[in-house]
Amino acid sequence: VLADEQFDAGQHRVIWDASSVSSGVYFYRLTSESGVNTRKMMLLK
Repeated sequence: VLADEQFDAGQHRVIWDASSVSSGVYFYRLTSESGVNTRKMMLLK
């Protein structure tokens, strides 16, 4: 879990320290009043 809190409307940034995980495909989920959005990201080291 990178951030488990409510944010006010607007742009936000969450920093992920990926130094202890391997390269690969990771998924992240954004949840709001209008729905849930799951996306993938690729980490290359």
